[in-house]
Amino acid sequence: MSQKTTKRKESGAGGADGVAAGPTAQVPPAGPPPLRLTAAAAVAGLEGLSIAAWGVTMFFGGSSDVLPGFLVLALAALPLLAAYGLRRARRWSRGPALIVQLVALPISWNMVRSDGAGFVASGAVLGVLALAGLVLLVHPATTDALGINRTAA
Repeated sequence: MSQKTTKRKESGAGGADGVAAGPTAQVPPAGPPPLRLTAAAAVAGLEGLSIAAWGVTMFFGGSSDVLPGFLVLALAALPLLAAYGLRRARRWSRGPALIVQLVALPISWNMVRSDGAGFVASGAVLGVLALAGLVLLVHPATTDALGINRTAA
């Protein structure tokens, strides 16, 4: 083994996420992820499955234009991918999950302010899920489990 390879392995460069581990990087603890991280993954997964179900109904709804359904199905990939990463305690997954929650808040607000009772109820559920997801994703236990340093730079 060459000296470069030995030094790289000793220094811990190139962690599981492909991010070089330096002296200031936190390594996530081994073992099962904490309950809050699992709950955040469940929220993102539920939102992703809901979007996918909506896309399937649009895609196979009998309309001659299938592009909107295909686009909604493609959009469902973001929260589903974030849920996958959160469940496996990957650092990269927190960003997409936060984006999904932040986008869901104004959507839920518009749904609650609509006229249909079904939209109001669905908007309220979406708003509660988005707020719960945000709280879970910014909780210190979640950031610690993902190896995100909370101190100011």
